[in-house]
Parts: sequence; C-alpha cells; structure tokens
Amino acid sequence: MSSSLSNIQLGQAVTISSIEESFLKPKLMEMGLIKGKEITILFKAPLGDPIAIDVQGYVLSLRLDEAALIQVEEALETAIFA
Repeated sequence: MSSSLSNIQLGQAVTISSIEESFLKPKLMEMGLIKGKEITILFKAPLGDPIAIDVQGYVLSLRLDEAALIQVEEALETAIFA
C-alpha cells in the first residue's frame, strides 16, 4: 500500500515507490531520493513541519509539502528506537 512520505510516523522505515512530477523532482533525486531507496523518519518538529529523514546514513530535512511529493511503501524491516 502506497502512502505519502508526509503521512509516515516517526521511526518508521519506508521504501520510495515514486516521486510526483514537480519542479522539485530533479532536486529531490539529486539528494538521493530515488525509487527503491529505503529511508527512515528520524525527527518531526513540534508542529510536524519539517521532518528529518535518514537517507543512507545522512540526515535530510524536508518540508511537509516536499515530503508529500514522495510516495512510499512499508519497508521490510521497521526501524526500532530504544
């Protein structure tokens, strides 16, 4: 089941299934957000915007409107925070 990255819960690992066509799509792809890449939600600001995600070991901050362009699916393994 596909969902928008902006709707994913803190600590959840997901896999990118697609990025909607937008003027931001090339920039998002340059930052490593490509189909099949596994990412984890690391942090959400107190009001929910922006969010921080882990992309292959580096932290990327996205606004919710940017995250809404990214469609994701549940990853095989979910991140666990102690």
